[in-house]
Amino acid sequence: MIGGVLLDCMNQFLLLGLSMLATTVGLYLTPFCKQAVLLIVMMSVFGVSFGALDTGGNVLILALWGDKSPPHMQALHFSFALGAFLAPLLAKLALGPTESADNHTETDFLPAALNASSEAASDPLLAAPHDMNLLWAYASIGTYILVVSLFFFALFFMKSSRQGKSTASAQQSRRAQYHKALLCLLFLFFFFYVGAEVTYGSYLFSFATTHVGMDEREAAGLNSIFWGTFAACRGLAILFATCLRPATMIVLSNIGSLASCLFLVLFDRSPLCLWIATSVYGASMATTFPSGVSWIEQYTTISGKSAAFFVIGGTLGEMAIPAVIGILQRQYPDLPVVLYICLGSAICTAIIFPVMYKLATLPLYHHRKRNRKNKDQKALPSSFGL
Repeated sequence: MIGGVLLDCMNQFLLLGLSMLATTVGLYLTPFCKQAVLLIVMMSVFGVSFGALDTGGNVLILALWGDKSPPHMQALHFSFALGAFLAPLLAKLALGPTESADNHTETDFLPAALNASSEAASDPLLAAPHDMNLLWAYASIGTYILVVSLFFFALFFMKSSRQGKSTASAQQSRRAQYHKALLCLLFLFFFFYVGAEVTYGSYLFSFATTHVGMDEREAAGLNSIFWGTFAACRGLAILFATCLRPATMIVLSNIGSLASCLFLVLFDRSPLCLWIATSVYGASMATTFPSGVSWIEQYTTISGKSAAFFVIGGTLGEMAIPAVIGILQRQYPDLPVVLYICLGSAICTAIIFPVMYKLATLPLYHHRKRNRKNKDQKALPSSFGL
């Protein structure tokens, strides 16, 4: 929300550079945190900077490329999926083998616990971690983000943002007749979509082990299949976006999500169906968010506040829907609540998008009908003259 407001009143490159710089500082300081309060502050810094980056990245792509933004939007979100796939692997390589907790005996633990309780007040807020590999894991990713932030600062000082501002100002006259209604529907659309995406990716491992009876290695592979097909299809979507309209990609994604969720519900005990439907579901979910942002830009100009509004919808979805599933699954442990919620979310998105499309194209339909009527009226006297 704050990032959306700031995007409309300050330079976009500067805001993104500052957000990434704040992320860098948070990554550098996190391994040194020795108090829970300070760690909470660092996580809050991450939340603020990530929120501004999520909103600002989408707005900047739309401001720079306008109607030609779909491939660039897909590339932006592909980089997000690729980073989410690679960063944990890099961190695991950097951490290496860690000392097991089994090496500590109970007699070693008791004096340590007593000393910790007696010296809690004297512990420093910042101190070097015991495992230096942990420090290098955070520092390597933080250094990479710092380098990227320097590029944003360079663009800001080179005054390259004037072109983006001129493009955005030229598009401000394009405002849909039902601008606010479209944003509200897109808010709901992303609420169900992002909520289902995060929910399935988060609960898939536990669902496969407890409900289907897979071992942990198979369940981990199933989780990797979901995110792997998700990242791969976001990469392929860069090519698809050059020849397919965003509305077409959203319809194909909705059909794939609805079909895969339906098969998951009908054959919830079948491991083979779970493998196939999970891969299809991950591929179908990949292009929905960037295609939705590109689609709405065709009918109305998206400002920073508008982008923040529907991004907040997706954020609330990834907060609320997993929490609801956790409550329902506890009450009905024998039912595949995760699959039911994902199917319900797919049905909601499949219903909301045609309503949005009709609402967005309704003024265009009336305008074309009125132009056709005016042309017929102009041609009528000449016909009588003949």
